[in-house]
Amino acid sequence: MFASMRHFWLTDDSCSLSQNTPNNSEDSKGGQETGADQVHWDLTQLYQGHDDPQIEADLERFERLAEQFRSKYRGQLNERLGDALRSYIELTNIGSKPAVYLMLLNSLDTTDQPVKSKMLAVDEKISFVAGQHLTFFELELAKLPTEDVDRQAETDETVRKHRPYIEKVQLFRDHQLTEEVEEALTKRQPFGPNSWATFFDEAEADLRVDLPDKTVTLTEALHLMTNSESPQDRAAILAAIDQTFSGPFVKLSAETLNNVVRAKALEDSERDYAHPMSERNLRNKMADEVVEALHAATAEVAAPLMKQHYQLKAAHLGLEKLAWSDRNADLPFKDKTVVPFAEAQQIVLDAFEAFSPTLADLVRETFAQNRVDAPATSGKRSGAFNMSWCLPGDEPAAYTFMNYQGSTRDVMTLAHELGHGVHGLLAGQVQGTLMMNAPMVYAETASIFGEMVTFRYLMDDLLKKGDQRSALALLHSKADDFANTVVRQISFSEFERQVHGAGRRLSAEEMNQIWLDQTYRLYGQPGEVFTYDHADRLWCYVGHFHRPFYVYAYATGELFTQSLFAVREQFGADFEPMYLDLLRAGGTKDATTLLKPFGLDPRDPEFWKRGIENSFGQSVAEAIRLSEDTGIKI
Repeated sequence: MFASMRHFWLTDDSCSLSQNTPNNSEDSKGGQETGADQVHWDLTQLYQGHDDPQIEADLERFERLAEQFRSKYRGQLNERLGDALRSYIELTNIGSKPAVYLMLLNSLDTTDQPVKSKMLAVDEKISFVAGQHLTFFELELAKLPTEDVDRQAETDETVRKHRPYIEKVQLFRDHQLTEEVEEALTKRQPFGPNSWATFFDEAEADLRVDLPDKTVTLTEALHLMTNSESPQDRAAILAAIDQTFSGPFVKLSAETLNNVVRAKALEDSERDYAHPMSERNLRNKMADEVVEALHAATAEVAAPLMKQHYQLKAAHLGLEKLAWSDRNADLPFKDKTVVPFAEAQQIVLDAFEAFSPTLADLVRETFAQNRVDAPATSGKRSGAFNMSWCLPGDEPAAYTFMNYQGSTRDVMTLAHELGHGVHGLLAGQVQGTLMMNAPMVYAETASIFGEMVTFRYLMDDLLKKGDQRSALALLHSKADDFANTVVRQISFSEFERQVHGAGRRLSAEEMNQIWLDQTYRLYGQPGEVFTYDHADRLWCYVGHFHRPFYVYAYATGELFTQSLFAVREQFGADFEPMYLDLLRAGGTKDATTLLKPFGLDPRDPEFWKRGIENSFGQSVAEAIRLSEDTGIKI
C-alpha cells in the first residue's frame, strides 16, 4: 500500500476509550458546561471545505508527478536512489494532505454524506494512481543490493539518513509478490479488507439499544452502564446490549470477520508468512518469541493481580461477586465533579511542564494553532485519537480529537492524545515523512507516559491535601485502565489467535465460545471473580478485529512505557533528554535499541513481568493499603 495512505500517523484509541467518551448524548457535558464547545480544529489551514478546488488540483498534481516518478526512476535506483527518495517524500506529502483532511472532516460529522463520498473518492483515486505508478518503488528498493545503497550513501545525505527506512522495506523482501499482483492489490485497497472494517464501523454506529425509558446508541448504552451506581441497572443495560447483538448484528460480525480472516490466510500463504501474526510482528519489529513472552507474562503475572483488583472493587461496591456489567463501574465515592476544559488543559500543561518544558511547549503550540477539537457533538465520531503526519514541505502537524465531557478520565485521555501529538511532532521534525511513525508497539510510549505524569500529578495533589478517598478512587480508575489496556487486549489477541488459527469459517456460536474460553482463562472461571451473564457475544462489537492483531500493541505500549517510568528516578536529570531522544527516533529503531540506554531489554521475559509488577502490582498494593485505611479489606 502506497505511502500516502501509510505514512501518516493515526493512533486510534477507540477500542479502549470510546466506551467512556460517547457522543450524540442528550446528557452530554461536552458543550457549554465544560467550555469544550469553544475548542475546535481550524481545518481551513488545509482546505476551505470538501469541495475546495484545491483538493482536485492537488490530486492532479499528485497523479502527474507519480507518472513522472515512474518514468524517471523505475529500474534506476541503483544510481538515482537519493533523487528518488526526495521525489517519493514530496509525492507522499502531496497525496496525504487531501486524504488526511477529509478523514479529519469526516470524523467531525460522520453523517455528512457529501464529505464521506468525497473522502472515499479521494481514497480510490490515490490508491489507483499509487498502484499504477508507484508500486515498483518499494519492490525494487527491497531487492536493491547493499553495496549499491552503501555506495550512494557515501555521497548523498538523503540516502544516509533513510537507511532505517530502506532496511525496514527490505525486511519484507521475501514476502513480496510480483509487481503486477502488488499493483492490482494496491488499486483494490479501498475495496479490500479495510472496506469490511469501514462497513462494520458504520453498521455498529447504526445500532440502537432499547432501555426501559429510552432508546440509545451502543456508545451511550456502554457509557450509561459504566456510570450507573446501581448493579441492577448495570446488569439490565448489559442484557439490553446483548439483546441488540442477538439479532442480525452478531451474524454480520461473524461474516465480516470470517471474510477478513480467510482473505488474510490466503494472502499470508501467497506471501509465505509462517503464521497469522507474522506480518504484524514484522511490522512491529517484534520477534515472535518476544510477543509470546508478552502474552505469557500477562497470563502469569497481570491476570492474578487483576483478579485482586476486581475483588477489591467488589468489596467497595458491597458485592460478593462482580457481574461482568460491574467491571468498569466507578467506586461509590468517586468525585464526579465536572472538570472544565480550560482546567483540564492547564492540568495537562502543568503536568507536562513539571517533567519536560520541551513537551509542554509543543502542547501549547498545538492549542495555539487550533489543532485540538474537544466537544462531544451530534454526529461526531466516538472516542479519541491523534493524527500526526507531514504536510508538503515535510512540516510535521498533529491534530488531537476528543469527545470531552469533563470527567477525570477525560482529563487523562486529553493527556494521552496530546502525548501522541508531541511524539509525532518530535519525530517528524527529525525523521520526516518516511520515518516519523513508530511501530504501533511503541507508538503508545509518549501517550501513556503523558497519561502517567498527569496521573501522578493529580495523585500527589490529592495526597498532599489528605484526600485519601479521592486518591483511592483515582488510583482505582487508573488500575481499571491498566486492566483494560493490558489484560483485556491480550484476551482480545488470544481470541484472534484462536479464530485465525481455526483454518476454516466459524459460526457466530463458535466465536461466542472461543470468546468465553479466552475470557475465563484470564478473568477466572464463572463464580471465581465474575459472573458472565450476557457476556458471550461481546466480541462482536470490537472493530479492531477487522485489523488483524492490532490489539496486542496496546499491552506492549503500556508495559514498554511503565518500564521506562519505573527507571526514571535512576537517571535523574539525564532522563528527560534521553526520553526526548527516544521520541525523536520515530520509526528508525527497534524496541531493543530504544531501551538499551535505559538498561532495559524486551527480549528478556522478565522485562514484561517486571513491567507489570512495577506498575500494576504497585497500584494494586497501594489501593489495598488505602482501602484498609477506610476499613475495606479483601
